[in-house]
Formats: sequence, C-alpha cells, structure tokens
Amino acid sequence: MTKYSRRSFIKDGSLLSIAGATSPFVLNLAAIGEAAAATASDYKALVCVFMYGGNDYANTLVPYDQDRFSSYSQLRPSLAYNHESLDATRLDPVTPLPSGAQYALAPALSKLHPIFQSGKMAVMLNLGTLIEPTTKAQYLSRSTVLPPKLMSHNDQQSFWQASGAEGAKSGWGGRVADLVQSGNGNSMLTCVSVSGNAVFLSGNSAIQYAITPSGPIALNAGSALGGSALASDVLKEMIGGSLLGNHLFQEEYGKIGSRSLKLYSQINSAISGGPTIGTVFPSSVDPQSTLSAQLKMVARLVSVGKELGMKRQIFFVSTGRFDTHSSLKTVHPVLLENLADALRAFYDATVELGVSEQVTTFTGSDFGRTLTSNNDGSDHGWGSMHFVLGGAVKGGRYYGTNPVLANGGPDDIGLGRLIPTMSVNQYAATLAKWFGVPAGDLPLILPHLPNFVGSKFGTDLGFMA
Repeated sequence: MTKYSRRSFIKDGSLLSIAGATSPFVLNLAAIGEAAAATASDYKALVCVFMYGGNDYANTLVPYDQDRFSSYSQLRPSLAYNHESLDATRLDPVTPLPSGAQYALAPALSKLHPIFQSGKMAVMLNLGTLIEPTTKAQYLSRSTVLPPKLMSHNDQQSFWQASGAEGAKSGWGGRVADLVQSGNGNSMLTCVSVSGNAVFLSGNSAIQYAITPSGPIALNAGSALGGSALASDVLKEMIGGSLLGNHLFQEEYGKIGSRSLKLYSQINSAISGGPTIGTVFPSSVDPQSTLSAQLKMVARLVSVGKELGMKRQIFFVSTGRFDTHSSLKTVHPVLLENLADALRAFYDATVELGVSEQVTTFTGSDFGRTLTSNNDGSDHGWGSMHFVLGGAVKGGRYYGTNPVLANGGPDDIGLGRLIPTMSVNQYAATLAKWFGVPAGDLPLILPHLPNFVGSKFGTDLGFMA
C-alpha cells in the first residue's frame, strides 16, 4: 500500500465512497477543504430531533377549520380526532393562512402550544426530501429528478440526513461542522450524538462524538481483567495506539481510542462541575424511548460549552416507533406526548440557562404518511409537517404552502401522500445560514440547493431571525 497522509486517506475515502451517487457532490466535498472556515465569537447550537419510522403528519398538525376538518375526518374515519378535543391546541398564527385554513396541534402536543403562541416555535407545512422543485404533473411524467427509493425507510432517512441514499458517508450536519469546527477549542465536540452513530453528523473531516444520556462512557478495564491494574494500563495503551503497528488503519484506530480516553475526562469533569439545571425533564411516557434523557444531556453539554471552548455545536437525538401501520390511534399519541414533554423541557432549560436565543431545535423524520387510513394505521408517504423551536426562531407562523386535503388531489401522489413544496435542502440552508455558514458555502454542504434558487420559497425559508 502506498504510504500517504491520514488527511488524504480520509478525504479521498470520503470522496470515492459517494462518487457514484452524484458527481457534483464529490466536487463540493473537495471544495469544503478550500473554503474559508466560518469564524464566530459567540456560541450557537443546532439540535436535530429525528423521529425514526415516518411521522404521521395528519394526526400531528390536525386540520381545524370546519371544511378541512370535515375532509380530514372523512378520509380517515377510524383515526381522526374529535373536533372538540382540538379546541385547546388550536394555533393562532401571526399571519392567518389563506381561505380560512386553520390547524391545531394534536392534543398530546399541548405542551408545545404556548411556545408557538409566544412566537418561539415555527411550523413547516409540507416539507420533505427533494432534489429539485417537483409538481404533480412532473412527478407523473418523471420529468424531474426524484429522490432515490421514495418511501423506503433506510434510503429516505439517509437522504434526509445526508442528501444521498443509504450508504452515504457524510451528512449535512457533519458538512456544516467541517466549516465551523476550526473555531472551536475542541473540534472533536463539534458534532455530538446522544443517539448512537448517525450519518447526519459525519463530515468530510468532522468526526462525531457519541455520548450516552447518562454521560461519556468510561473505560472500566480493571473489572473485566480480574482487577489487574497492570492489565488495565496495557489495555489503555493498546486502545490509545501506542502498542499498535504503523499500518494506516491501526494508526487511525489508535488515534480514535486516544481521543475517546481524553474526551471522557474532559467532558466528565465539565458536566460534573457544571451548573445545576432546575428544569424537570419528565421520564419518557414511551417506555422504549430515552428522548427526554437525551435532551437533558444536550442541555448539560450546552451549559458547559464555554468551559469546553466551544463556539459552534451540532447535536443529534432521536426517538423511534413512528412506523404506525397499525394501532396509530393508541400508539401515536404516546409518541407525540413523549416528544412534546422532551422538547418543552429542553426549551425551558435553554431559557433557564439564558441561551434560548443561541440554541435552535428542529425536527426531522423519514417521511410523512398517507392521509387515508388502512383501518387502524397509515402507510408510508412523502411530505410532512415539522417544528423549529428556539429564541431566534421567527415563530408563531406557518412556513410553506397549506396542502389540499384529498386522496389523489393536486398536492399528492395518491392516498394523501404529499408532494413536498419545501425541501430539506432549503430547511437545512436556513438553519446553516443562521449558524454562521456563509451563503456562498451553502452549496458545498447541500449539493441540490442551487436547484431551488428562484423557486417559490428560494434558498432561505425565512424562519430564523
């Protein structure tokens, strides 16, 4: 094997891995290394909350005005909420929607209602994966380029997080980090996942750091090796790489081990001595979710960001079970209550810490679901509704176009599967611009963004101050 630098190995490996997917993307990743690093003197954080499985949009943001509620209840008679149950969560936006359209949050999302009403939460109407603006006529004639394998969980999760199908090696969160990590005192803490490995946080050079909801994972080798301190020390040396060979992969593995050991001490010390957060993070009502605990750990890390020398951080948390083909009416409210509890506690914690203007939280999911029901569930769809929360959000507003509720209507491809009118690229670009990424560098992290220049909503959806 020809010897060459670790930097070249990582860079070339990343480029080659996606070369077959989209050639302009290869050029974009190469250009990231040439782009001027974004500099900052303040602190900002982005927090992605991903709902794995594909969230049911119609029972999340529920039509409330009489005409649309009637259509909604007729299209999903076994799943629809009672109109009276929506009265307390009806949204009153700063700018009303045309034709008297109104929405209410699902009752289980009631804790988010005051945040919207106070202007700190925005609602995205019909957002999803797109490569270029697409109408129904264009979809039917296949005259536009469509995301690969629509309605496939793995591929749409990957396309949402990375702008590429399953197997993509970098995500847009990680590519944002490529541009901003040099301004941090510890670049290894630019991307932090509290939900295991996620392509969203993988960059061309940025590497995600995984932490558990309870904190960093300690190396407890002593107990595993019969209590031998000598054996424990040897294991640490091996993990740190000092006893490994000089093969490129061995060297890289050793450096990863060394970083992990070093970061454990730094993070553990910082959060142990950090401020006490008085906001209560409720126990998850969904026994299979740790979302509340994940966001509590993010709050703790944000609270010591300055001590860790951080200026820009991107976090990833997640929760699952949104693939509600059955039992939607019983399972989905539990999932939404769990989501609302965690989001509200996290938002309140940022207010308590005095950083609500500096922390923006946003939701994502594989796709939306069908408007029509299949008895007691809904099937895979495309466009969906999403939320953005934070002190810097231009909230109390809807963004996007209110879709027509119909089976086979002008805004869907059948069964109420919405054709997105806003793309994840535009969503991400709006967040990245607020985060400090120069406008000229946005196409480097979002390869399809130039396709939306001159479109109805442009490349900035306008929901960030």
